[in-house]
Amino acid sequence: MIKPDTSLTPADLLPKIHEMWDLSAAKVRSIDSDFQPGSPTPVFTVEGKYSPQGWTEWTEGFQHGSAALQFDATDDTDFLNLARERTVQAMASHVSHIGVHDHGFNNVSTYGNLLRLAREGRFDADGYEHAFYEMALKASGAVQASRWAKTIDGTGYIYSFNGPQSLFVDTIRSCRALAWAHSLGHSLMGERDESINLLGRIVEHARNTAKYNIYYGEGRDIYDLPGRAAHESLFNTNNGDYRAPSTQQGYSAFSTWTRGLAWAMCGYPEQLEYLETRTDDELRPFGGREEIETFMLKAAEATCSFFIEHTPTCGVPYWDTGAPRLHELGDYLDRPADPYNDIEPVDSSAAAIGAQGLIRLAQQLEKRGRAEDAKKYMAAGLHSLNSLLDEPYLSKSADHQGLLLHAVYHHPRGWDHIRKGRKIPCDESCMWGDYHLREAALLVQRIAEGKPGYRFFSEETSKAVAS
Repeated sequence: MIKPDTSLTPADLLPKIHEMWDLSAAKVRSIDSDFQPGSPTPVFTVEGKYSPQGWTEWTEGFQHGSAALQFDATDDTDFLNLARERTVQAMASHVSHIGVHDHGFNNVSTYGNLLRLAREGRFDADGYEHAFYEMALKASGAVQASRWAKTIDGTGYIYSFNGPQSLFVDTIRSCRALAWAHSLGHSLMGERDESINLLGRIVEHARNTAKYNIYYGEGRDIYDLPGRAAHESLFNTNNGDYRAPSTQQGYSAFSTWTRGLAWAMCGYPEQLEYLETRTDDELRPFGGREEIETFMLKAAEATCSFFIEHTPTCGVPYWDTGAPRLHELGDYLDRPADPYNDIEPVDSSAAAIGAQGLIRLAQQLEKRGRAEDAKKYMAAGLHSLNSLLDEPYLSKSADHQGLLLHAVYHHPRGWDHIRKGRKIPCDESCMWGDYHLREAALLVQRIAEGKPGYRFFSEETSKAVAS
């Protein structure tokens, strides 16, 4: 399990974070040079060079959003201008994409980051530019919310690209698109001009994800370990009845794919942050603040605790906690992960996402007066990020376009590149791993520098609601 250095502080990570941004700058430029608008979307590296992988178009927002984060952290306006230009040139199709559950990834990473930065006063944007980002986020949130399927009790969930039978744990983090749209005063218009509340859809989706995709040791099945996450939940589309857990990218329906776990770890604390901007009256029709925050906090704590207990001491997990050959590694939880082993790959991208979730959960618990629990999760999150900000995970070679090494995309399908002389994937990167390392670093950097917290929404939105 993770054994953190409890003396580590956000300020202690600043030298490594600054080095990371220095490395990141050249990599953002290199990827942009190779993947101009209209090119296939970069997904993961092969021998250190980014390449596409057709499945769904869910990573282009990470490419251009990385430039926005680079500006956020360094004030280098070249990256701001790059993010603005590429968002206009490349992202329109993602706003109206009716076939994916990834709007929070693509559009909040681009339009959302830019609107947030403009509202924070980080650059001058006229009314037309504000309106452009706002319209994109309104449309994106509504399109995402329209992918709606009902369960047996009449509530619903945003269904995955697999179809209306499929609830992915990933999508909790894509609820950010609905949140932005709701904050901007938007709703989804349905048949006979029905106005569908986007905040209500966030809450219902989050509640059903917590109910069906996350386990709490309450006896749902014999694999019901507290905090375990199922990648996918399957429903009977005839009547909405829950049928079974499933997975697309994990090892089995009854093990935990660690990147899916990490999406929940990060998604729930982020939504708790967002709920702070909403009034009690807004939340009352959907269960009320206390009930909503209780189930979200329960899901966040369960998944974060599971991650700590089922991750090696360094804070970087293997790709699935039930991977079939993990036992051949011996006591792998009692030592740092080995990305160069010949048996099962690690997934550094899960660590980058999960570290952010741990830190955000710690902040939520601190606000609730749970200082000791907050210290535990903060220490684990900083420890995991500290590991990622150094070799063998941080990519320091100018010849490698990736920033975070030893990530995997789809191990069961064998999509990830295996280098000559190796037996499993290693030394490669992915767009979401690189992007979320930048996000986690920005989060900690702002804490260390005493600046306003890094949130997916803008402080202006929060203040407007509070007033």
